[in-house]
Amino acid sequence: MKVIVYTSPSCLYCHHVKDFLNENKIEFEEVDLSQRQDMVEDFIKKTGQMAVPVTEIDGEMVMGFDVPKLKEKLNIK
Repeated sequence: MKVIVYTSPSCLYCHHVKDFLNENKIEFEEVDLSQRQDMVEDFIKKTGQMAVPVTEIDGEMVMGFDVPKLKEKLNIK
């Protein structure tokens, strides 16, 4: 399973998503869009969003800190 979390340093909910993934022992790659301007355009095209957090799980996007959706996509009970 490939998990990517798109974040920015000032985003409170980005920290919540990362904490949630760490607590559930889910490995993930973090992409800090404030440091990766080269990825912002692709991020907007992929998600239709300009806000973070967005968690990409095997190509499917979860917007915000949506615990039920994250659990569903990650098969966490």
